[in-house]
Amino acid sequence: MIVGIDLGTTNSLIAYYTQEGAKIIPNRLGKNLTPSVVSVDEEGQVYVGETAKERASLHPESSASVFKRDMGSSRKFHLGKHHFMDNGIEYEKNMDFSAQELSALVLKALKEDAEHYLGQTIDEAVISVPAYFNEERRRATKIAGEMAGFKVERIISEPTAAAVAYGLYQQDKDERFLVFDLGGGTLDVSILEMMGDILEVHSVAGDNFLGGEDFTNVLVDMFFEAHPEIERESLDDKTLHHIKNKAEECKLKLDENGENIMHCVIGGKAVDYPVNEKKYEAQCSKLFDRIKVPLKQSLSDAGISISDLDKVVLIGGATKLSMIRKFVAKMFRIIPDCSINPDETVALGAAIQGAMKERNQAVKELILTDVCPFTLGTEVMIDREDGSKEGGHYHPIIERNTVIPASRTDTFYTSYDNQKKIRVDVLQGESRFAKNNLYLGEILVNVPADKAGREGIDVTYTYDINSLLEVQVRVLSTGEVKKQVFKNQSVDMSDEEIAKRFEELAFLKIHPRDQEENRLLLFKGERLYEESIGNDRAIIEMNIRDFEAALDTRDNTLIKEARKKFMKFLLKYETKNEDLI
Repeated sequence: MIVGIDLGTTNSLIAYYTQEGAKIIPNRLGKNLTPSVVSVDEEGQVYVGETAKERASLHPESSASVFKRDMGSSRKFHLGKHHFMDNGIEYEKNMDFSAQELSALVLKALKEDAEHYLGQTIDEAVISVPAYFNEERRRATKIAGEMAGFKVERIISEPTAAAVAYGLYQQDKDERFLVFDLGGGTLDVSILEMMGDILEVHSVAGDNFLGGEDFTNVLVDMFFEAHPEIERESLDDKTLHHIKNKAEECKLKLDENGENIMHCVIGGKAVDYPVNEKKYEAQCSKLFDRIKVPLKQSLSDAGISISDLDKVVLIGGATKLSMIRKFVAKMFRIIPDCSINPDETVALGAAIQGAMKERNQAVKELILTDVCPFTLGTEVMIDREDGSKEGGHYHPIIERNTVIPASRTDTFYTSYDNQKKIRVDVLQGESRFAKNNLYLGEILVNVPADKAGREGIDVTYTYDINSLLEVQVRVLSTGEVKKQVFKNQSVDMSDEEIAKRFEELAFLKIHPRDQEENRLLLFKGERLYEESIGNDRAIIEMNIRDFEAALDTRDNTLIKEARKKFMKFLLKYETKNEDLI
């Protein structure tokens, strides 16, 4: 079985295909959404998902989130230190992870949940990425999947996955539509057309650093502006994390009148901030201006106007915000379609793509086309009017939004007399200057010495649906051919390196499934204790102690009853606080 995975900035999901259609697989806590959060305690115990999210409120210094934004980069996340004994000697080890390694832990947790739920081993997956992810980010995602123990059948663009879901379940006529995907950390805009059994992507655009997190940060800034007596720089990480969590809760729970109150506890004192949606929306104006850029670019690249669109589809958790939906409706003068849960659409589409790869008879036949999200080219020299030559310029070979698979050939000639070598720098990006684009690698070929412009090479770029770029260079006079498949060097790993890191990650002690709910409730209780003051603290502490005493008995029947009672108390307490709003 091939599963579909939406590896998100804020939450991740896993789905599979059944005779009744694609379905989300619930995690070990029975929920569809698994927060993309990893936390590690002093003993090297790894927590993933909701439990990690709760622990992050207490220990932000040894927790990581929003790491999808750093996929493909060299950044390391420091999650504290692991103290352990070996032959009577105490050792200390830094728990440092790259974004792809943290993602591998999230994927590993999803894999375990799927195998437990389905009762079988799951080895293959289709994993989604933002359409605007470049080579290094896509490659890093594939490596993360391999480290988690998956054979990654395909990396699929999120808007394409969403369109697959809508194309199979909602379409009964030919339509051209725009997929607006605003997740926790990224924005993707894609224009697609459904023509019979063909789903064609016309253009993609986006912003890898714009999402729901940025809207939360605006609310955090507004909170500090309203309370100038609180110095942000003087607060510790735990308090800052608490304020951001409260801003996120407030953002998601604005009432029908667009009102809510941020309840924070800072230095043992309650600090409230009333939020008005109209004022909040006005403060987000710069974010809305940024959203307009890829929207306009996608329309321009597709060569169409707003009136040519039959439908606008919203996906991604951030599109559940009313001000986002209003903005999209106003801009396109159409009520956006949200008929499939925006949080689940991509995972469902990825699962359907997996079923297509398996040639599942229950899946309606669908032909997918995709496009190259970024321009691919090389560095060239140009002749200036004064007769001199100027290097460092970028020559596009495969333009962005070219339908893939694609192959293009351009011819280049020597720049100097008696030139014996030509270097082809392989680049990706949109700047007219080579240095501003992403360097993927190079190919060096020998040419016979001759006058400038006499010797030439054919350079062929071939880009496939799995985001692999093959470059072939052929010397015109000698027929010599050099060919290479390019993967970004900063994230590329050999099969041996991936296997080694997979073993290292497998060695980490991910918290046992059967204890997950208990730890989650304890972390939640500790968080509520720290967020409370006065008599409430004493009440929460008493209930935590009662539950801990039950856990110490190791009596499963007693623990089950105590867990039910403690869960009911926490729910009642949180509901009581919400009723105060």
